[in-house]
Amino acid sequence: MTDSQAPEKTGLGVAETTGTNPLAPSPAGARTAAGVVTPELVAQLTKGVAGSGRTANHTPFTGEKLADLPESTPEDVARAFEAARAAQALWARTPVRQRAAVLLRFHDLVLERQAEILDLIQLETGKARLHAHEEVQAVAVAARHYGRRTPAYLRPKRHTGAVPALTKVTELRHPRGVVGQIAPWNYPLELSVGDALPAFAAGNAVVMKPDTETCLTALWARDLLIEAGLPAAVFQVVIGDGPVVGPEVVRHADYVSFTGSTRTGREVAERAAARLVGVSLELGGKNAMLVLEDADADKAAAGAVRACFSSAGQLCISIERLYVHESVADAFLDRFAARTRAMRLGTSLAYGADMGSLVGERQLETVKRHVEEAVAKGATVVAGGVARPDIGPYFFEPTILDGVTEPMSVCTEETFGPVVSVYRFTTEEEAITRANATPYGLNASVWTKDARRGREVAARLRTGTVNINEGYASAYGSAQSPMGGMKDSGLGRRHGSEGILKYTEAQTVAHQRLLPMAPSLGMDDERYAAFMSRSLRLMKAFRFR
Repeated sequence: MTDSQAPEKTGLGVAETTGTNPLAPSPAGARTAAGVVTPELVAQLTKGVAGSGRTANHTPFTGEKLADLPESTPEDVARAFEAARAAQALWARTPVRQRAAVLLRFHDLVLERQAEILDLIQLETGKARLHAHEEVQAVAVAARHYGRRTPAYLRPKRHTGAVPALTKVTELRHPRGVVGQIAPWNYPLELSVGDALPAFAAGNAVVMKPDTETCLTALWARDLLIEAGLPAAVFQVVIGDGPVVGPEVVRHADYVSFTGSTRTGREVAERAAARLVGVSLELGGKNAMLVLEDADADKAAAGAVRACFSSAGQLCISIERLYVHESVADAFLDRFAARTRAMRLGTSLAYGADMGSLVGERQLETVKRHVEEAVAKGATVVAGGVARPDIGPYFFEPTILDGVTEPMSVCTEETFGPVVSVYRFTTEEEAITRANATPYGLNASVWTKDARRGREVAARLRTGTVNINEGYASAYGSAQSPMGGMKDSGLGRRHGSEGILKYTEAQTVAHQRLLPMAPSLGMDDERYAAFMSRSLRLMKAFRFR
């Protein structure tokens, strides 16, 4: 089956043709999990992975096993860091333009072979194909950006010295060494290799622990990077349970990159702090979308579908709270509910489905608990609200809740599923205050026809990114600009200069010429102090920085 041959689908259901289930018998030419995840592919991708035990991963579409995998022990993790550290020294001496060129070749290979990785992403995460393609887009953008900009980001920089003309100062950037990366399951391409690309460009090696259930995607990306010219030993992968392997990654790393829950992020930060090792953390969110009274209700409703239900809501920057001005609330909600009810759910490895599956039983139980508790306490289900085991074991309909109040878990806890709560507001001040009334601060969305007003509201929201007339993709896709969270949503940023400089150590080299930074030319201490005081006043007068 080609990407264009999607099965016929109906709103919030599937009229599946034979073979659209990836693990079911299929007609000639249709792709199945067994046809995609072959023993030969698994052997190729896991080559070089340190593992003394065995584990497996599964597809959310059916819950059945995809592949047998090596499982790493603490000793395996230590050996991976040893190998990476040995390889990193040579990689760091490779000219920066040659390192950056690897990323540009990787960019081309990802786009050329995207059908392969789209299949893997879908099978491992249960996403609709278009949502899987968002990962391809994001990784290509990051590869292009750092492939082009890394030489400028890392170029030695001249600074004004303590004494102009006498003190020559240069800022150098050195790689940290071996970065320990712990990647999540929800975006297994973008949040694994996408975050590793600037680390490699900066001259680091990486030891990555992807989530076991989605590690084939990360291993595929590693294989492609090696094909693009990255030395294999520079990119090590370890596989295993988070509580076992994760702390070992933190214990050996020179810097830690973590994406996941706020609770686990705090543990990672504590362990890294004990070693005085830096961290970057992208954590949870309870992101808000504000629909102001002058917003286009049709466009806002279409945007809300993308913002709330992409990847079945399993996206750190997706919208879970909708604040709508009371004057447009009914019109907006009618349009939003109609679009939501018309969404097509499916399991096919093809374009056409509007939403896929939750990743597993744990996510499904959280979604069901939040919805059922809200309804029991008085909330109303406007659309969705039920699981769909007829499609797959972890499917849940995209759901809109109205009448949600503070005691309900869905009001304040991150659901991380296809559930959004609608709240009405009267004044702009009220909307901003309520949107900010959360310990999280990752992403927000503002809808208005007045661009200036949108920017003014955005500046008052305490989130790392704000999108005007879009849900999340505009900010996230702007790779020159930093992306990350405030408050309990994390530390540090990905993308832009911050996304690569965090993987470096800054070094200042100051060359003092002609005169020392001390009394000279016959001056005693008092005359030297007076001379320096006059010099400082002159430097201020002449606007030296």
